Amino acid sequence: MEASKATKEIGVPVAVLVLIWAAWKVVNWLWLRPKKLERLLRKQGLQGTPYTFLTGDSTKMFNMRKQAKTKPMNLSHDIIPRASSFFNHIVNQYGKNPFMWIGASPRIIITDPVLLKDVMNKIYDFTKPDQNPLFKLLTTGVANYNGDQWAKHRRIINPAFNVEKLKIMLPTFYKSINDMVDKWEKMLSSHGGSCEIDVWPFLQNVTCDVISRTAFGSSYEEGKRIFELLKEQARLIVKVFFKLYIPGYRFLPTSEKKRMKRNDKDIKASLKGIINKREKAMEAGEASKDDLLGILLESNHKEIEEHGNSKDDGMSIQDVMEECKIFYFAGQETTSVLLVWTMVLLSRYSEWQKRAREEVLQVFGNQIPDFNGLNHLKIVTMILYEVLRLYPPVLTLTRAVPRDMKLGQLTIPKEVLLTLPIGLIQHDRELWGDDAKEFKPERFSEGVLKATKGQLSFFPFGWGPRICIGQNFAMLEAKMAISMILQRFWFELSPTYVHAPTDEVTLKPQYGAQIVFHKLLPVSV
Repeated sequence: MEASKATKEIGVPVAVLVLIWAAWKVVNWLWLRPKKLERLLRKQGLQGTPYTFLTGDSTKMFNMRKQAKTKPMNLSHDIIPRASSFFNHIVNQYGKNPFMWIGASPRIIITDPVLLKDVMNKIYDFTKPDQNPLFKLLTTGVANYNGDQWAKHRRIINPAFNVEKLKIMLPTFYKSINDMVDKWEKMLSSHGGSCEIDVWPFLQNVTCDVISRTAFGSSYEEGKRIFELLKEQARLIVKVFFKLYIPGYRFLPTSEKKRMKRNDKDIKASLKGIINKREKAMEAGEASKDDLLGILLESNHKEIEEHGNSKDDGMSIQDVMEECKIFYFAGQETTSVLLVWTMVLLSRYSEWQKRAREEVLQVFGNQIPDFNGLNHLKIVTMILYEVLRLYPPVLTLTRAVPRDMKLGQLTIPKEVLLTLPIGLIQHDRELWGDDAKEFKPERFSEGVLKATKGQLSFFPFGWGPRICIGQNFAMLEAKMAISMILQRFWFELSPTYVHAPTDEVTLKPQYGAQIVFHKLLPVSV
């Protein structure tokens, strides 16, 4: 009895101490630490929003985004107030390099090109942030890794995107794009030679078809099914994104999260089946195929052989699956949005459409575009660059600070995240001049370096060592698609088109892209 009583007497104060410790941890996380970080940032001359308990700026950001999506905009290219409304608001209110709050975590919006270059060059100092477990259900892989893991995966994947491999993939690009323009020609024929087409679903489908064929070769039909699941994952991610900053929300078993986990299971099962089948064929002595999966597996085997034949030195099946998801999602999304905004802008600017068509017909006539010709399309390239400047596929990048770091004259505490606002930078009048929000492809007539005056003010595919590995793939596909469309049609923006660029993982047309097509008579060249 006495021992039991003594145990209780000891247990009560211990329990009280544990509760006090737990309460202090919560108070420190939700109030003391954020306020300390806020003081450190303000002490260095940075301006930004005051910390709001628990939610930070998340609620305001969500409401501004929701409000922006309720109404379209006029036919201008000043899209940032709509597509990136909160970041635009913060920079306008607090000036260069302001800070804001996502929940209890501060973020500095880096708008100085010198600091941007520093961040993007020093990839071991400014790293990719840890992924939320839910985001991993969409994609992970080389785009999200850091350090040695990133270096190894990048080294293994690089061969899949070299020039010689891209040349081999060109006929695959042609087949998918030709199927699409054939459908458009049939639609025009049944409507007397001209009709309105919402090109957005067609461009999503054709880029999905291209990446399915180039990634999985003969298994591309199954690849397309995987992509449909990934598209749904992206929609669900956007739906739950802002709720993730509500403490405890990530642990709630919501219907969206259950659906995402089912999708992830189905995607992995399909990918594993395709990869295992290909691995067995290679083990049986079959030559590796020239699709992205075949090149990746071959490169992975070489990596393993060169490092002592240990599978730890290469990629696991799980690793390969994650890279296939990246091929799929990033490859399709980037090119489809580049193409849709290029079509919209060429529909609006008939003089640039005419100049681009004249160049395409001069280089190719009515023949199939070839690799060398596509790489010598100067006007088409200028147009694509200007579209990427005004309508970058991804509006922001994020970097973490794994330890206290110097950035220019600033000392960045390790708990702070950095936002790199691609859209804001590429629309900045101080960097691009008073015509920054106008469509003027001629600014790229002497290349990117001249257009940017050597500053880091144009980085739609990222920049530095981590620049998008599929950049050349996307640009080559876009050039071929635009060339083939210009060879067969002239087109103009439909009166039914509603201009509403919206950030849904990538920059998409909220209400589609309605364009009136007219059959172009064959030209003898």
